[in-house]
Amino acid sequence: MTAQARRDWLWLGAILALAAGLRIWGLNAPMWHDEIQTLVTHLDLGWGEMVQSYSMNHHYLHNVLAKASMAVFGDDPWAIRLPAMLFGLGTLAAIWILARDMAGATVAHVTTLLLALSYHQIWFSQNARGYTGLAFFSILGMLFFLRGIERPTRAVWIGYGLSLAAAVFTHLTGAFFFMAQGLIWLAVVAIRWPRGRLEGGLIRLPFLGFLTGGLITAALYLPILPSLIETVSAVSGTSATDVMQEYQNPLWTAFEAIRTGIGHAGPLTALVGAAVLILSILGAIALHRDAPLFAPTTFLHIGLTAGLLMAVGMRIWPRFFFVDIAFLMLLIVMGVRLCCALIGHFIGGERVSRALFILAAVAMTLISAGLAKRNYDFPKQDLAGAFAFTEAERTAETRVYSIGYAGQDFRDYYKADWPILFTNDEYKAAMAEPGPVILVVGFPERNFRDVPQLAIDADVFGATNVCAPDHSAPVLKTLRCFGGTLGDGNVIVFGRD
Repeated sequence: MTAQARRDWLWLGAILALAAGLRIWGLNAPMWHDEIQTLVTHLDLGWGEMVQSYSMNHHYLHNVLAKASMAVFGDDPWAIRLPAMLFGLGTLAAIWILARDMAGATVAHVTTLLLALSYHQIWFSQNARGYTGLAFFSILGMLFFLRGIERPTRAVWIGYGLSLAAAVFTHLTGAFFFMAQGLIWLAVVAIRWPRGRLEGGLIRLPFLGFLTGGLITAALYLPILPSLIETVSAVSGTSATDVMQEYQNPLWTAFEAIRTGIGHAGPLTALVGAAVLILSILGAIALHRDAPLFAPTTFLHIGLTAGLLMAVGMRIWPRFFFVDIAFLMLLIVMGVRLCCALIGHFIGGERVSRALFILAAVAMTLISAGLAKRNYDFPKQDLAGAFAFTEAERTAETRVYSIGYAGQDFRDYYKADWPILFTNDEYKAAMAEPGPVILVVGFPERNFRDVPQLAIDADVFGATNVCAPDHSAPVLKTLRCFGGTLGDGNVIVFGRD
């Protein structure tokens, strides 16, 4: 190993150490709804019971690893989140190797450092779900795919097939990423065949990789296939009646992804989106000579995922595109470097280009570090705080109700004796009884639509800020608002005397 190679690996080690510190800090914060439901409906079951039926909330490979972590370390939040954190660190190492292959060590260092500080990457690395695992196996898939197209070998394509199976067994949407690569592979074959530039291994070995991955995935899902088909078939029906219809709009998805990263920034959100798009296109141009298939695969995956989810009538959550964050970050860094090179070409040559790129990298690092701080302002969803506060506030005469799906968390995880109100009629009936009442509302934006009388009683639409401590409506007053970094993650405690 050369001295330069050793320095590069030391840089990677330093970045991973920084990333580990940022992900360990806050790893034991209170869990949010999806994490709690993963725990009480899957991880608390026996090993055999966990895999007897399909659930959209069950990320199978991740949950098996999380249960193994619980067996060793207990059921504290940090132990349940440990596999996600480790996969998050693995994602950084994998994108560093991929970026170094395509663009050299400097770009790999900058890209990986920005991801180490990325708000989204930290958030999901502290989330007991399978998205960081899905990203890790997808990046491995991209690495094997690009290497396998350039120099097809049996080992590379078998590794690709294993990555495919692991990704799809983690989350079904992982299939979309490898489907995009399959389409790119077919396009390469179609373009090269008439020109006589098609090597024999470029058909047989990729087919072996896809076949290997497909057969392993089918074998893993076969025991629960009827349940899987039934669950997926019902998705469009529930989405069609969802009061949050914007969740099925890809434009909402894009804006929500940006908003969660930079906070409520008004018109700046659109400007950031435009900048990401422009820099990604410039990055694709910069990478075209050395890695012509990388950007098309990334863009095709984004479009294919959005299109397929719309076709089946499913909600288009931003987290379904989490695997693309690392790829987009690499494209953005390459786009910034291309901009610096163009400026240097006109006003000062290569020295100016290098200086500008260093300044740009420092600026991006400082901005990312500032945005990452928001991860630690609140838990993802402070159900624990709301539960403790409510139990302390209630008296013997007070009736306590939870509103909506978060009520399941209070009942199943915190063992609260609070009745759960889901509908407007249930709410009206409960409030018709005299006496003091406390209402605990998780996912308030959704529940104000599901239970419109609650919104009226809390004067949601007439209030400047329903979370203000002095907010008092004719019927309900805000006792406490517990902030959360999750979208619609506030938990509001209302009271009636």
